[in-house]
Amino acid sequence: MDKHHHQQLPLAKCSRQQPCSEWVFRDVPSDITIEVDGGTFSLHKFPLVSRSGRIRKLVAEHRDSDISRVELLSLPGGSESFELAAKFCYGINFEITAANVAQLCCVSDYLEMTEEFSKNNLGTRAEEYLESVVCKNLEMCVEVLQQCENLLPLADELKIVSHCIDAIASKACVEQIASSFSRLEYSSSGRLHMSRQAKCEGDWWIEDLSVLRIDLYQRVITAMKCRGVRSESIGASLVNYAQKELTKKCSLWNPSNQQKVDLLSGLNGHERLVVEAIVSLLPIEKFAVPITFLFGLLRSAVMLDCTVACRLDLERRIGSQLDIATLDDLLIPSFRHANDTLFDVDTVQRILVNFSQQDDSEEEMEDGSVFDSDSPPSPSQSALSKVSKLVDNYLAEIAPDANLKLNKFIAIAESLPTHARTIQDGLYRAIDVYLKAHQGLSDPDRGKLCKLIDFQKLSQEAGAHAAQNERLPLQSVVQVLYFEQLRLRNALFCSYPDDDPKPMHHQSWRISSGALSAAMSPRDNYASLRRENRELKLELARLRMRLNDLEKDHVCMKKSMERTNSHKFMSSFSKKMIKLNLFGHSSSKESSSPSKQSQRTDSKLTERT
Repeated sequence: MDKHHHQQLPLAKCSRQQPCSEWVFRDVPSDITIEVDGGTFSLHKFPLVSRSGRIRKLVAEHRDSDISRVELLSLPGGSESFELAAKFCYGINFEITAANVAQLCCVSDYLEMTEEFSKNNLGTRAEEYLESVVCKNLEMCVEVLQQCENLLPLADELKIVSHCIDAIASKACVEQIASSFSRLEYSSSGRLHMSRQAKCEGDWWIEDLSVLRIDLYQRVITAMKCRGVRSESIGASLVNYAQKELTKKCSLWNPSNQQKVDLLSGLNGHERLVVEAIVSLLPIEKFAVPITFLFGLLRSAVMLDCTVACRLDLERRIGSQLDIATLDDLLIPSFRHANDTLFDVDTVQRILVNFSQQDDSEEEMEDGSVFDSDSPPSPSQSALSKVSKLVDNYLAEIAPDANLKLNKFIAIAESLPTHARTIQDGLYRAIDVYLKAHQGLSDPDRGKLCKLIDFQKLSQEAGAHAAQNERLPLQSVVQVLYFEQLRLRNALFCSYPDDDPKPMHHQSWRISSGALSAAMSPRDNYASLRRENRELKLELARLRMRLNDLEKDHVCMKKSMERTNSHKFMSSFSKKMIKLNLFGHSSSKESSSPSKQSQRTDSKLTERT
């Protein structure tokens, strides 16, 4: 640190008296009184006017009076800064440090303590220290910026802030480059590569920057991005800063905390400013910050009622990497109205639209109608599959909410393309939960809801459950039974492809069994559907029994082929096939037992829900 030794004036030593903070010489009476915010100083004209151009002008205006009284309004740094300037004028030694250099620069400018009035004046000394000492040390630059928070806008006009910001950005960039070179090493094949480390040694400044006020922090990060500091380091700094400024004051970042907060009394504009600034500083690269952090910012933005642009930016970023999100991430509490849904469904819907629009943008790129290089890529089928499972789990989670409207539930379910769900068990489960929680739905609404399900994409277990689900409309149950019948027949044909079963067109009338005839009355239509439903259940039970018998015969066939020659075995097997009569109608006594067995099997899934 620099120590400035000034030639002491040929006057008595100065002392400070409390509580009025008056400076006096013991042997010479004071002849000027300086009033500053926070204190009054009784001093002598000569030391002050010899160094300060401003005081010289003010004293010249009071030549007629013996003791002048001067008031210095809005002096930067108040009485503390003026005390340091007065010490300099009196030749009293003190040390210039990072904690006071900003004050000295500002007060010297205010008092006009320049080379025009005295050689090696306070302004010159302070600027030299700032350039030669502070700007070469990152921690000292941060400390000076902290002092400048109370000296704006003068500190900005004097370029103290810009000098420190440029120095911090340059220093961080240089140290990061040096750290990258230190991580270079040769692999076993002789190629030069960079070793992987959990945390780069050149990012130690992340913790130091977290003490800055948000406006200065924003300017520092912007300068770093312009200098080429890695996006991962920028993201880590943003996460660290947000955690210190937001989590210590409110519980916005805990997804499990659904307690609603009074926005007027519990929060203020500072948190909103922090969230909006951090969102504007997020790197454009994917995965620069964790997606959980993005959801935390989004919760804060919703709760603090941040600008629409801020929330839309977060929704777009989340939508581009939604396939790595979890269910807890999507459960964003709703803080709007007392009668609103428990979770913010509208925000999640917009996120899903952003995710799905990636597919649309890719198709436009292929058509040559759009040439925007910033368009997001099309999501892969694996990403679609992950998001579809996530959405189905989310629908099942929000389905019990009594305030959840049918149109919002359907909008969430339809936000993904049709090819996203290869198996629709999750969607069926969510719809079943919604039907159970909203038993007052009308038949048309239940039919509209069940149209979301492609019953051909249900697993065997889910199909068995749907076939006995009384909450489903009757038409949907008939469709389930029909597709279950087709599945069993296909399984039989695959087991014995050489057989010549009855053609499928004899059963084609069942495809349209769910459609009501306009010539029949509603009561007759209902009775007809009930009758078809019973017949399909009976035939389904018969087919399951026969499939089990064929599987047993298939095992016996393999064992017999090992013991006997193939000719004798095939002749015996053909006789068995004739006796089995695969697709013939059996007696009611034979069909009663397998139907009971089928009901016991299908009831397993019913118990789970």
